[in-house]
Amino acid sequence: MTAITRTLAEFVAGLGPDTLLDAVSDRAKLLVFDAIGNALRARHGADSTPSLIAGAAKLGLTGGAATVIGDGDGYTPPGAALVNGTLMHSLDFDDTHATGSIHPSAPIVPAALAAAEMTGAGGARALAAIVAGYEVQIRLSLALGPSDHYQRGFHPTATCGVFGAAAAAANMMGLDADGIESAFGIALSQSAGSMQFLFDGGWTKRFHVGHAAQSGLTAACMAGEGFKGPGQAIEGKDGFLNVYAPAADPAKAVAGLGETWETLAIAVKPYPSCRYSHAAMDALIRLKADNDIDAGEVEAVEIGLPHTGWNIIGDPETEKQNPTNVVDGQFSMPFVAAVALTQGGMEWDDYDRFIGDGSILDLCRRVTSVVDAQAEAEFPSQMSAVARVRTARGDFETFVAIPKGEPENFLSIEELRAKFDGLTGPYLDAADREAFAEALLNLETAEDIGAVLALSRPRDSVHAVAGE
Repeated sequence: MTAITRTLAEFVAGLGPDTLLDAVSDRAKLLVFDAIGNALRARHGADSTPSLIAGAAKLGLTGGAATVIGDGDGYTPPGAALVNGTLMHSLDFDDTHATGSIHPSAPIVPAALAAAEMTGAGGARALAAIVAGYEVQIRLSLALGPSDHYQRGFHPTATCGVFGAAAAAANMMGLDADGIESAFGIALSQSAGSMQFLFDGGWTKRFHVGHAAQSGLTAACMAGEGFKGPGQAIEGKDGFLNVYAPAADPAKAVAGLGETWETLAIAVKPYPSCRYSHAAMDALIRLKADNDIDAGEVEAVEIGLPHTGWNIIGDPETEKQNPTNVVDGQFSMPFVAAVALTQGGMEWDDYDRFIGDGSILDLCRRVTSVVDAQAEAEFPSQMSAVARVRTARGDFETFVAIPKGEPENFLSIEELRAKFDGLTGPYLDAADREAFAEALLNLETAEDIGAVLALSRPRDSVHAVAGE
């Protein structure tokens, strides 16, 4: 058997700004920009954030020199990794990898940022570490077979994310291959994340990701101080691939490593909901615009999804048609379809506007979801969907193979900036928002990550940090 753990450790140890392709670094920079915009909005606007912050404080994770995005207080590095990871995933508006069926940035970026602040690293170094994390996390999900992993009740963003977070932090700290291999062994015992939250709208999916970021940072720090983790953490008898999936394909964990960059296959979300819903939303928005469909005339909607997506956002139908909270809405194909048909799009604030709205709920109950053969044929390479809308004046149908935001259909800089401005606008004035955005979009030139992150803080805190 290929020594997968060792191969990945050597890859991570060898990746740096001088060995990273410019195209990969440039894409990673845009992904970081998007992730930080999500985190800033969630720091102020997610329903789970007050209890998250209070819990972190009670655990003694505040009072340090590390930065939580949009927060005027200092945190310990593990505290910043935990909170930032949770924030980046709290809106479910963060990036995705279709074939891996995961969210790459939320567990990886916070671990790298915390490690960068610990070491005083600059932006180019941080981007290389983040790419190392992406490549490890994504490849492990590909090797697991995400559908099988989901069927077992695991959340692969988190279970694989802890290894990616360990890789990113270990790279940032300059660990050699032996140290990184040990960090992977420590991460193995922290790999967790249950899909049980889908049944009652619990907030644990958000926490999974923050926990993965924090645990990866912990693994790297412990290994860097000589604490020994078990070898063969990924391919061993009781290693990750043998324990967490029934029919893993270990070769996928290292296939094309250093030649095929999975970072370039990461997509950015245009809508704040489960990625499996986006192709259908694209289709509904297109049908509404092209045929002047009014939500009030819609008699029935049928959405065709790949089977894995249907399991998450389409079943059980009655519950999906009657969401009662934000998490329900994020994973309800009927809800996001009703909003898209009503609004011609969807923004984060639409949850506050429409959860519990009578007309939206009435439309939800006219939306059904099915497993569609054409969508299934595109899976897992794409999260495709078909939308069929029935009205008194006729039936309308369209299929979307590649949802907006995928690498082949990526958001433009202008679209990314509009998303960032929409998320951060309520909390940063125009001048501060411009300065922060420009710093992030030129991250490779930054000499100190901490100084860039300080720009996310409330103005009084920024001035205090700057000594003004």
